[in-house]
Amino acid sequence: MRENLTHAIEDYLKIIFELTLEQPRASTNAIAERMGVAPASVTGMLKRLAANEPPLLEYRKHHGVELTPAGRQVALEIIRHHRLLELFLHETLGYGWDEVHGEADRLEHVISEEMEERIAQRLGEPQVDPHGQPIPTRELILPPHSTLSLDQLQSGQSARVERVEDDDADLLRYLYSVGLVPRAELTVLERSCFDDNLSLQVGAHVVVLGPRVTRQIYVEVL
Repeated sequence: MRENLTHAIEDYLKIIFELTLEQPRASTNAIAERMGVAPASVTGMLKRLAANEPPLLEYRKHHGVELTPAGRQVALEIIRHHRLLELFLHETLGYGWDEVHGEADRLEHVISEEMEERIAQRLGEPQVDPHGQPIPTRELILPPHSTLSLDQLQSGQSARVERVEDDDADLLRYLYSVGLVPRAELTVLERSCFDDNLSLQVGAHVVVLGPRVTRQIYVEVL
C-alpha cells in the first residue's frame, strides 16, 4: 500500500496516530500545529485521505479524525522504521540521543523492508528506541507503554523514567545533563501549588522543572 503514498501523507498518518494515542480523535488545529501548515491545508489533505481507496482515516467536519485500520497500519510501519533508525544511529553510528530524531525523520520513508529487517536483527530485536519509546513489532503491534506523565505526580512519590518525547533536541540535551533519561529513578520532593513546578531528587541532584517539561516525560511509579 505504501508504494502509492507520498512522504507527506505518511507524515500525516504518523502524526494523527501519535495525537490519538491518548484521545479518540485528532483535531484539525492540532494536526496543523504539528505539521506546521495552515488548518485549511490540513482539511484538504484529510478529505483526500478519507476518500482514498481504501480509506486511510475517518473524517467528520468539526469532530476531528481517527485512523482506519489501513491508515493505522501505515502509521505503525513508519513509526517502526523511525524508532529502529534512531536506535541504529545511536548505538551503531554514535549519534547522540538529541541528534537521531531529525535524521530518522529523513530516512524513515525510504528504507526498504529488507533494510528494516537487517537493522532489527543487528540490534537484537529491540523493544524501545534511545528515548524509551516502544518500537512496533514486525506484526505492527505497539507494545504497552506508560501514559502517566511526570506532571501528574505528587509530593513524596517516586518513579522511574520510562520514555521522553524526542522532537526537541535542546530539551533532550538538558534532560541528559541532569540525568533524566530512561530507567533513571526520581522522587518528587515538592510540588508548587502556584505554578505546578516540581522539585525532584534525581540521584545526588535536585532539579526543578515546570509543566512544559514534565508533560513530556513519562514514568512508572515505584
